[in-house]
Amino acid sequence: MDTVERKVTSYTVKLDVAQGRALREGLEKKGFQFKKVPHTHFGASRGKLSVNYYKSGKLLIQGRETAEFVQFFLEPDILKEVRFGYEEVLNEFTGDRIGVDESGKGDYFGPLVVAGVFLNAETEKKLRKLNVRDSKKISPRKIQELRKVIRRECRYSVVAIGPERYNQLYTTMGNLNRILAWGHARVIENILSKTNCQKAILDQFGRKDLVLRALMKKGRSIEVEQRVRGESDLAVAAASILARGEFVLRLKKLSEEFEVKLPLGNRKDLVIPAGKEIVRKEGMEALVRVAKVQFKTTREILGA
Repeated sequence: MDTVERKVTSYTVKLDVAQGRALREGLEKKGFQFKKVPHTHFGASRGKLSVNYYKSGKLLIQGRETAEFVQFFLEPDILKEVRFGYEEVLNEFTGDRIGVDESGKGDYFGPLVVAGVFLNAETEKKLRKLNVRDSKKISPRKIQELRKVIRRECRYSVVAIGPERYNQLYTTMGNLNRILAWGHARVIENILSKTNCQKAILDQFGRKDLVLRALMKKGRSIEVEQRVRGESDLAVAAASILARGEFVLRLKKLSEEFEVKLPLGNRKDLVIPAGKEIVRKEGMEALVRVAKVQFKTTREILGA
């Protein structure tokens, strides 16, 4: 988990009875102090972190340690421990919405791709039958298969920022989160030109106000929600598939254009040799056309 996600101070999810019971047992073991809170099964706190499990089934977590609690305790120990109940919650239709996700921000080579997918009750039902889920849990071949279906069945938008353009934006904007906010806003605006929608769900990457400021007139009336592990929402999961599928295809085209196998990710034992080969064949300036040169890896490739 990166430093941006640690800034998350509120998280909600719906639990079933078995999950609520498991949560209470886990909190007791971790030394939480319990208290009476109106309309809850229980309220608990430890330090500046509070946990309230309401009679409606809603779990509300608040405090500076929210993101760590969700990642290291709630998700592995509660939400996945009682798997059936969690999947039933995820299978509930939660209304028309746009899901947005990105791919390529941690890859040295290739573009940054932001994608968005609009879901309504009809398209959600179709994607659930196909078992659409977070692209990180799907094979590369399956990603490309599902990508074609999602593009056919749903209203969507894909904004691909090639390496050369990405490097220009990074110089102008100064950091990745501002570029992501710009890309997310463009995707939302593009989809809003095709359909009326009142809600967009984004995977947590930075301050929400960056996205809100980047939205133009049409997008400023939409509710924007950021979530830790946003891919648990089907719309965001579908967007993750479009983004990853587009990223992989574009990286492949760059490999063919420069006649060098450009690896995924940022493993130095793979990335540095490929980068050195690009420099050997095309010169140092070619890196700007294939890579995100603000990565520290660039200095190692150039021997600086």
